Amino acid sequence: MAKSAKLHVSQDKNKLLTWPVRYWHGGWFQKIVTILVIAVILLTSVMYSIAQWYIHSESSKPLQQGVSFIPDYATSLGVDPEQTMDALIGIGVKQFRLVSYWSDAEQTKGTYDFSQLDWQFKKAEAANAKVTLTLGLRQPRWPECHMPDWASKESPGQWGPQLNAYMTAVVNRYKDSPALQDYQLENEYFLKGFGICTDFSRSRLVNEYNMVKGLDPKHPIIVGRSNNAQGFPVGKPLPDKFSISVYKRVWDGNFSHRYLEYPFPAWFYGYIAGVQKIFLHRDMVLGELQAEAWPPNSKSVTVTSLDEQNKSLNAKRLKDRFAYGRATGMRQIDLWGAEYWYYRLVVLHDSSLWNVAREEFAKE
Repeated sequence: MAKSAKLHVSQDKNKLLTWPVRYWHGGWFQKIVTILVIAVILLTSVMYSIAQWYIHSESSKPLQQGVSFIPDYATSLGVDPEQTMDALIGIGVKQFRLVSYWSDAEQTKGTYDFSQLDWQFKKAEAANAKVTLTLGLRQPRWPECHMPDWASKESPGQWGPQLNAYMTAVVNRYKDSPALQDYQLENEYFLKGFGICTDFSRSRLVNEYNMVKGLDPKHPIIVGRSNNAQGFPVGKPLPDKFSISVYKRVWDGNFSHRYLEYPFPAWFYGYIAGVQKIFLHRDMVLGELQAEAWPPNSKSVTVTSLDEQNKSLNAKRLKDRFAYGRATGMRQIDLWGAEYWYYRLVVLHDSSLWNVAREEFAKE
């Protein structure tokens, strides 16, 4: 019986190894299938090898796990922004991606109000936390392009110099803060399919990059690639780092009308980062890793039941999301939705996400 079993195993292996030859001697259809299968196997092998090289090459660097933090979003959820940031620092968050919305700070043309950013920087400095400061017209969260009402009535030729003046004031105000680690310029700038934005001029992006670099040559500038990007950045500017946004589970309101789980394994983003490092010699930052619920039909979480929220993000999924981020090989990771964890804790009296976040940040 043993010899017979070994014989069958050997025969099965031979069939597996020789199937391309056997298929190749079939008709044209079999030849095409053989070519496609071999091409997919080779391509996947190359991608996986690049990913593993990248993951290994980055593994000796310290892991920086942080969160995006947006006071306006905390307020919209019914939680106090300052208390939210204090609570995040309390569970061990030492890295924040902060926004500098033009619409918030220059509601009256020529008059700046930096009070909101000031208290965020003070809290970060007191906690010895690091800050990625987003700059420009396009910054995280809807409507993506955060333009003051007065500027929306002007042409780009009119509001452009005003935006530059505002960005200059932001950089000069915070460039000497011990908390400042880097800047992110114009979040997902070329993503035309999402957000209320009308100006995608590359020349504006290049000019803004050169302006910020001239104002503060000491701190790196990150330029964000589009959500779940599979392309390759071409053209200027060539920043110090690129970032990528990764969303795993979303509501598909266009076709299936159900939750969609993106099938990409974590190493796929390691591959994207690896190719970029090989050809552009630039590191990749995971600038936005989805860690909040995505309610159906663009509803706010505040009008979505907890059971429905859990369909896109519950405690297990959040724990898996932390692991997924680390498995990409990228060492600077900002999770998206920290205000939401606090909302679930304080407003919905559900501590499940908060407890996971506390455990994960305690690992660093």
